Amino acid sequence: MADTAFGTNDSLTVKLWARKLFQEALKETWFSKFIGEGTDSLIQKKTEAQKSAGDRIRVGLRMQLTGAGIQGTGTQEGNEESLTTYSDDLLINYLKHAVRWDASISQQRVAFDLRDEAKMGLKDWWSDRFDTSFMNQLAGNTGAADTRYTGNNATIAPSATRLITCGPNLDTTEASLSASTTFALQFRDIDRAVAMAKTATPLIRPLKVNGEERYVMFIHPYQTYQLRRDTSTNNFMDIAKAALQGAQAAGKSAIYDGALGMYNGVILHESTRIPIIAGTPNSGAAAAFRRSVLCGAQAGVMGFGMKSPSATELSWNEEEFDYGDKIGVKAGSVFGIKKTVFNSVDFGVIALSGYAPTV
Repeated sequence: MADTAFGTNDSLTVKLWARKLFQEALKETWFSKFIGEGTDSLIQKKTEAQKSAGDRIRVGLRMQLTGAGIQGTGTQEGNEESLTTYSDDLLINYLKHAVRWDASISQQRVAFDLRDEAKMGLKDWWSDRFDTSFMNQLAGNTGAADTRYTGNNATIAPSATRLITCGPNLDTTEASLSASTTFALQFRDIDRAVAMAKTATPLIRPLKVNGEERYVMFIHPYQTYQLRRDTSTNNFMDIAKAALQGAQAAGKSAIYDGALGMYNGVILHESTRIPIIAGTPNSGAAAAFRRSVLCGAQAGVMGFGMKSPSATELSWNEEEFDYGDKIGVKAGSVFGIKKTVFNSVDFGVIALSGYAPTV
């Protein structure tokens, strides 16, 4: 009886490797804990373009009605309120990467499977690229002009009404920041960001975690160092304890995984991808200034195009060269990542710019 076997380039084999690659890459993505298809997710995954052709996904926003209404026997006709809507476009494009190796003798010389190592290498590459794109978008890092590193969408600088400069001067601009600890991130700046989020128009909706309202803030390790030394408000140990208690109350919510702590309803997460502010403040020390971000629901969107023949969001293709002596593996995806912006205003993000020198 002959055994059934699947060759390297068999369609079922390709689908298996593609599915494994996407699942593992997205799992390894640091932002995966913040991605969901619901409107209460920090990063909302849109699926519309997977069902039909098109190179963009249009996201809509309906503003809240503000009319006073009509009492009693008053006439309604002619006193209706018109709906106000805005839209934002998420562009999707194809991005790919590949590795290649000599199959004639290389596999014989090493003790590990080169095809599996290729998958692992591409998995790491894709997870890093997704994370880099998410942060560049949320922080409005206009210094990252190459859209291969910004989710196939150009970055947009923070809206003026959604930007806070750290320090005591409320009217300070990024250009006037100077190399002084006066302009370092402190808890007072987080308080200002929370107040701005709650009173913004439209307001920045908090995430709902087990019935509790929470914001998420991403800060650089240098800013963590600064907060640990800001004793004017809370002991950092109490802040870490608050996050632990919140995680226990929320059950299995991944939003607390790896959190530094929680302060004023804000879950603090640390990321080395917090960008340096594009441009040079007056001090001339541009590398010492970082832009952290406070996020609410639908701060960003992520979408994929129509599924490839691999039946997953990432495609997997293998090719042989030089009469089979060399093998190449390519992984690609049609996708897009973007900060949500409606009517030229950031929808779910507040940026906090401050002095954050190397420690």
